[in-house]
Amino acid sequence: MMTDLDQFRADTRAWLEANCPPDMREPIRGDQDVCWGGRHYDPNANPAQAQWLKVMGERGWTVPDWPKEYGGGGLSPAETKVLREEMRAMRARNPLNSFGISMLGPALLKYGSEEQKLDHLPKIARGEIRWCQGYSEPNAGSDLAGLATSAEDAGDHYIVNGQKVWTSYADKADWIFCLVRTSKASKQGGISFVLFDMESPGVSTKPILLISGYSPFCETFMDNVKVPKANRIHEENKGWDVAKYLLGHEREMISGMGLGGQGESPLVAGAIATIGLDHDGRLADPVLRTQIALFEVRAKAFAAMSERFIDELKAGRAHPAQPSMMKYVGTELNKDRHELMMAAGGSDALEWESERSNTGAAPRAWLRTKANSIEGGTSEIQLNIIAKRILELPGA
Repeated sequence: MMTDLDQFRADTRAWLEANCPPDMREPIRGDQDVCWGGRHYDPNANPAQAQWLKVMGERGWTVPDWPKEYGGGGLSPAETKVLREEMRAMRARNPLNSFGISMLGPALLKYGSEEQKLDHLPKIARGEIRWCQGYSEPNAGSDLAGLATSAEDAGDHYIVNGQKVWTSYADKADWIFCLVRTSKASKQGGISFVLFDMESPGVSTKPILLISGYSPFCETFMDNVKVPKANRIHEENKGWDVAKYLLGHEREMISGMGLGGQGESPLVAGAIATIGLDHDGRLADPVLRTQIALFEVRAKAFAAMSERFIDELKAGRAHPAQPSMMKYVGTELNKDRHELMMAAGGSDALEWESERSNTGAAPRAWLRTKANSIEGGTSEIQLNIIAKRILELPGA
């Protein structure tokens, strides 16, 4: 007898088969294949991608577990898991990448007013607004609570002055969720969490050129920026509560890099293409073969751990420090994956600008992973949190 969940799976599979464009089932080749949405998104640049975002957004399946009144699908945790499984089975691409979905949305659902939820969440779900994160500052990286960006009380609004750094895609974002200091009475107790439009007078950005040759990070400057108090999330001087909650979801998002892509392992496929097989049908390089095998075992274990963690998180049973554990392991795995891809590629993997190397996609991606253990909280910080809050080590 078919259960309700079995019927949902069958219906979901049929709907995905009918509505997911064939192009959206192909492996992602680069940044050009990732949809971030936003005011500057051009649907004509990739019609199949735009169609996929449209139908998934209309169904609420860009955020399937959010309530329907906020643009979500209203699915249960079990139904959301089935949807993810069926998308993986057909290798369907994520219809929308969004810091609004992975970070701001959960914080709004927990701390936002009803008016703020209705104003922002449906736009996030449909990909209409692209968000960036204003946390780190030149003198407040790992010591985030030491931030100095000020928000002066001006009646019904704040006047914000200061600088943020490592603001991912700030030059492409429409809005920013930002930590500001509204009181100097205490370090953590004087922080507020505000939202504002990146086109507000006084906001400017400057891309930071990385060793990969790309500039995904920016400096963000705020010079007498007017921010309505209606855009403050939660109470004044209580923004640290929101910030910590959001960081847990950010670390969960970053840890997902450890899972890699879908379908056949690009690491194995790339090694076979470059090195070839021996007479027994195995990768010809025995040392690299062993390294890849060990990595794949670790990656499978991490995937199983991730599945359990997400189930516990959705059920409200996850340890508050678990995102730190996931973030640490996931980022280290992603770095190891790219190290092995470079080793498997040999000298060809060092090509930087050729057409056949897709303008050096492999070495640029490898260099980009060096930031994985810094962004979202350094690996050292995550290990300290694990030692103190999970292992409960003395003196941690």
